[in-house]
Amino acid sequence: MRNDRYASLLEHVEKPGRYTGGELNSEWKDPSEVDLRLCFCFPDSYEIGMSNLGMRILVGCFNRMDGVFCERCYAPWPDMEAQLRSHGLPLYALESGDPLGSFDAVLFTLQYELCYTNVLNMLDLAGIPLLASERGEEHPLIVAGGPCAYNPEPLADFVDVFSIGEGEEALPELAELFRTCRKEGVPKKELLYRISQLEGFYVPSLYDVTYRPDGTLESFRPNREGVPAIVRKRIIEHLDDVYFPVASPVPYLEVVHDRVVLEVNRGCVRGCRFCQAGMVYRPYRDKSPETLDACAAASVRNTGYSELSLTSLSISDYPRLPELIDRLLRWTEQQRVSLSLPSQRIDAFYEELMQKVMSVRKSGLTFAPEAGTQRLRDVINKNITEEEILTACGKAFDGGRNSLKLYFMNGLPTETDEDVAGIAALAQRIVDLFYSQKRPGRSVNVTVSVSCFVPKPFTPFQWEGQTAPDELERRQKLLRDCIRSRKIDYKYHDARVSRLEAIFARGDRRLGRALAEAVRRGQRFDAWDEFFDYDRWMGIFDDLGIDPSFYANRAFGEDELLPWDFLDIGVSKKFLLSERHKAQAARTTPDCRTKCAGCGASALCKERCSCDEWREGQAERTGKA
Repeated sequence: MRNDRYASLLEHVEKPGRYTGGELNSEWKDPSEVDLRLCFCFPDSYEIGMSNLGMRILVGCFNRMDGVFCERCYAPWPDMEAQLRSHGLPLYALESGDPLGSFDAVLFTLQYELCYTNVLNMLDLAGIPLLASERGEEHPLIVAGGPCAYNPEPLADFVDVFSIGEGEEALPELAELFRTCRKEGVPKKELLYRISQLEGFYVPSLYDVTYRPDGTLESFRPNREGVPAIVRKRIIEHLDDVYFPVASPVPYLEVVHDRVVLEVNRGCVRGCRFCQAGMVYRPYRDKSPETLDACAAASVRNTGYSELSLTSLSISDYPRLPELIDRLLRWTEQQRVSLSLPSQRIDAFYEELMQKVMSVRKSGLTFAPEAGTQRLRDVINKNITEEEILTACGKAFDGGRNSLKLYFMNGLPTETDEDVAGIAALAQRIVDLFYSQKRPGRSVNVTVSVSCFVPKPFTPFQWEGQTAPDELERRQKLLRDCIRSRKIDYKYHDARVSRLEAIFARGDRRLGRALAEAVRRGQRFDAWDEFFDYDRWMGIFDDLGIDPSFYANRAFGEDELLPWDFLDIGVSKKFLLSERHKAQAARTTPDCRTKCAGCGASALCKERCSCDEWREGQAERTGKA
């Protein structure tokens, strides 16, 4: 740590390694020799933030720029927060130990709605006014991006600029514009206007919102001439050319993903109707096995890790996966580096591939059927059959696996008690399948992990209301009662946590008051069981006259103006509505490789736009803008 003011505090916290910086491969530039200082903040603990590949990528993108130094900061655990507050010291950046308030810009990645209170608490700890309207020229520019920025409105009062989409090219452009404006002496108000002219950036202060008497949105429009009415997301067309951090900082303590993480592709060809990532990251793009192999080898060499994990929304859909695995195994086996895959689609499961990956380290497999009956799987467009599920599980058992984890959801649109019981029935059939063949000395374990459905922006289910917590809890109990085998472990998510997630996922600017009040009352780390307080949250909403059911449990009208409708993610609203109607009829849509459904997203990559449906989507988008 370069700032001795904080050293004595570390004697009184549980894990000092969270706050010292100086890890192997951490970046350092002399602050006196740069003209733009940034601090990238992760609004959760060091262990979570150090596992986030996106943050590593974007910090590296900034630090590749001459004259720019980007440092890091993670949300301090309550013991460290208590030390900072009791000693009157502000939150600081790990590399230099300088207070966040001394930087030119402070950036946050928004990975999960329940981290919003941490964002505000970090600003408060840094002595930076929470409200953007109360910050002057002397305060840092506050920038935010990430998955939750696809509905930025709950944080609109606190953030100066939102980055919409992928940041590897967009954020360095922002930094260059910021640097130019500083040299010209441009005031912040004009800086924000110029930022709004860059594709992929939303400046909340440049838009006005009005509401109808029933509480729904009446209008959302720019308040200054020249500000775009529609903000279009940024994407990277060619992933082989994009920066990848092959020498990331190696943490001092064990973190959640303590390994090399290799991003294989972006986007998804499937189209599960509940999945926000599958829509907002479209169109599908991937990296070549050659690029991935080179990045993996360099990353292992520079960090010393002995585990390599591939990451993807649907790894089995990567067309050159067998070739990639073969390339990686040429050196990972020799160096005793274990190779792991994310959860796989059951209908694209390779027995031979599984055996290859098992050659270094044997572990359990994870599949995601999502629903227990065929009808409900068709509603959500999962496009897998029970026969395919059982066939894949049988291959896993034949290949020597005896531990499977299955992901499901409760509360999906149109779900019935029969669908809930179907989860238990499917799990039991998988257990029975294992014992249908003689497997001497072995027993099976099937873990059923059930989350609660949360309607998310830019999905066909964005209009659906979430099932109320008491009904979700009833269904959770029903499923527990339906599971009879000791070979099946049942785990489920707290329905009350999911409700708070839905409130902020579908919320508008009026929720900013609740966030500020929650921080004032001591709410932080809402994603952690030991700190989550549902009753306190409900009390806050009640005190402020906010009806949480209006956001979480109400079905939105199809003609209703939604808080995020001013964003263009490539996928058209017409397509999302069509998918909603097909869900109501339990009709499926083929994956993108089988037949283009005309979602419009591929028009974002000009060279991929080659069919009538894509051109129609582009025309619709152009007309809307």
